[in-house]
Amino acid sequence: MSVKSPNPIDVYVGSRVRMRRLMLGMSQERLADQIGVTFQQVQKYETGANRIGASRLQTIATALAIPVSFFFQQDASQPLTTERLGHLAGLEDLSEFLASKEGLGLNKAFMTITDGGVRQSVLRLVTSLANAAESDLPRSPAVADIHFDQSN
Repeated sequence: MSVKSPNPIDVYVGSRVRMRRLMLGMSQERLADQIGVTFQQVQKYETGANRIGASRLQTIATALAIPVSFFFQQDASQPLTTERLGHLAGLEDLSEFLASKEGLGLNKAFMTITDGGVRQSVLRLVTSLANAAESDLPRSPAVADIHFDQSN
């Protein structure tokens, strides 16, 4: 009997649940209590092992104080599509980073910056530091060429 691998969209949605939960500093147990399941079920949702039904996703969104659309967005302008899932290869690294104390702190601090120009400067600084630390690796255009809407 072969083990069925999770659907990539279920994995992505679960990672967004985990990311938001961690951003709020909420435990799996607390989220489980708020949505009426066990913490083991929350673990399965977050890994994509169990698919989240529509009504449960609405309940999770309410508990995490976000719109349901948050779970399906890859960026601020485009909804999740299976064609773009190939670009999510680093998703595990992102989840691991956001679960770390440093990643969570950096993300929370960055999100408080409302000026798009300042955000862009911070990104250039971090990219420059990363490039200096790993000068023998090629520069990553995906990170270095990110631009923020400066209308904020």
